[in-house]
Amino acid sequence: MSEGRSTQAYMGESLLFLTDEQLRQGIEAMFFAYRGFTADPDRILSEKGYGRAHHRAIHFINRAPGTTVNNLLSILGVTKQSLNRVLRTLIEDGLVESRVGKSDKRERHLHLTEDGQELESQLSDAQRARMRAAYRDAGPEAVAGFRQVLEAMMEVDLRRTFVRLRDAG
Repeated sequence: MSEGRSTQAYMGESLLFLTDEQLRQGIEAMFFAYRGFTADPDRILSEKGYGRAHHRAIHFINRAPGTTVNNLLSILGVTKQSLNRVLRTLIEDGLVESRVGKSDKRERHLHLTEDGQELESQLSDAQRARMRAAYRDAGPEAVAGFRQVLEAMMEVDLRRTFVRLRDAG
């Protein structure tokens, strides 16, 4: 085994025995990284009077055009009342369109309008730029490890939803 590989194996093994202080630092890094990740979209959203709940709805409606309200509820893990408040605003402002289901008239299928797609593009472009720069700086091995850590932190049912969305496109 080469010295580089044995060093990696040792470093990987030592990561299995992180101290509470190292874990606390990781938790804090996640908090600050999330602030950075959401900073640009937050500025864009606040100019329009929207918040992160609006962003999440717009993001997932864009990822799965025609998704149902119930599916969006499941993905976002929010109450029906909370989601309805967000959707009502987005529909009234002309960013989201709600269509009655063809096979089940009780279902509402959600689509972004042209204005909604434009806003979604602004929000995701800002986040992609930040992610791209961070990934470039970290390198491919770190990116792969980061993705593994994120997926390992997901609850099982959410990981299934994530994998389904990831594999869909």
